[in-house]
Amino acid sequence: MNRMNRMDDEENHMQVLQPAGWARPRGYANGIAASGRTVYVSGMIGWDAQGQFHTDDFVGQVRQALQNIVAVLAEAGALPEHIVRMNWYVLDKKEYVAAYPHIGVAYREIIGKHFPAMTAVQVAGLIEDRAKVEIEVTAVLPE
Repeated sequence: MNRMNRMDDEENHMQVLQPAGWARPRGYANGIAASGRTVYVSGMIGWDAQGQFHTDDFVGQVRQALQNIVAVLAEAGALPEHIVRMNWYVLDKKEYVAAYPHIGVAYREIIGKHFPAMTAVQVAGLIEDRAKVEIEVTAVLPE
């Protein structure tokens, strides 16, 4: 049986799962165990509340998508630190990787220093032609 280190958050509704002996991931968690009310946020892209794009810049779209996520979470009384899963869909892997430092700045400004389980995949296209990234999240609020 694989023994896991479990780090409880301050509300004790979420545990970051870090198997013993594994290198600690940077910017995400290998796994999260959580209990409470689950909130599912649809894929958010880099347009504003009225469905208008203000930039074609990759990091600018990431920033807007993250702000959109926070706004939807707030409707359920959730905060960014309640996010347990985040899936990123990007059009260009090279653009995404090259933007890591700037994405990190935007992420920490909007989400904070909370790193849920994450997946990032390159896709052939997104439904909105101007979108360069789509991010969906699952959050769990404590009971």
